[in-house]
Amino acid sequence: MAVLDTSLLEAFHRDGFVVVEDFFDSNELENFGSIVDRAVDTRVGSDSRSLNEKSLYEQSFQQCMNLWEDNADLRALTFNQKLGETAGVLLGAETLRIWHDQALYKEAGGRETDPHQDWPLWPMGPARQITAWIPFDGSTLASGAMGYSPGSHRLGLAKFSDITREIRDEPYRYFDHSEMEDLVWVEAPRGSVVFHHSLTVHQARANTTGETRRVYCVIYFEDGCTRSRSHWHQSLDRQGIEDGQPVRGPVTPIVWPRPSGDLPESPIDLGSPPKTGFRT
Repeated sequence: MAVLDTSLLEAFHRDGFVVVEDFFDSNELENFGSIVDRAVDTRVGSDSRSLNEKSLYEQSFQQCMNLWEDNADLRALTFNQKLGETAGVLLGAETLRIWHDQALYKEAGGRETDPHQDWPLWPMGPARQITAWIPFDGSTLASGAMGYSPGSHRLGLAKFSDITREIRDEPYRYFDHSEMEDLVWVEAPRGSVVFHHSLTVHQARANTTGETRRVYCVIYFEDGCTRSRSHWHQSLDRQGIEDGQPVRGPVTPIVWPRPSGDLPESPIDLGSPPKTGFRT
């Protein structure tokens, strides 16, 4: 099992997020960062719109999902066993599958990312998911650092609007914003990875610098989760998974544990992943 300082494990269980420093060295960051840069450019490099011409959601970040599917060089990062094992230990799961990976590149001048929880966007249950948030250059308050509400993952679903669309199915307990602790803003050093639970309320600051904030995420879920709602999601509908069925298949393969060097085949024959965002 991954060796984690006891204080880090306790912090994740208490707060719903934790920063693991010195996770990647400079060579790894340069290598993976350049691969993701090229992948993002392939997906959205031809988009010549200014920030003002984009939707509010797009003004928060350039989002490119399932990059591992059409970038073979990137699979070593998405299916990195140290990364997956750390996520598994934090979540307390024996086996993790990938929900999707994604680049979240917040352009210079990009607006804040609105406060939200991830799980309401993902039609599966139970809430046994964890995100690894990798800032290739580190993150600062000026560049778009993340803020988390400590302990919010233990309170249930917050009463926030879906940042991508309205959710009409609301069979959940909601809590008011007043129940939450104030956001803790996290400046992540270069080489670190920030892990957060799918129920942890979080947001990101605006990018007031002149450079793009380059972040790559891998979202994991515990094997055995099932589809819980019928609203569209590319990780489910491309595989034909119906309500109540386990989320398993070539779009959501096992990430950890896998034998060293064992990387999955691309499921591109099930249709291309979305170019950017959730529906486009």
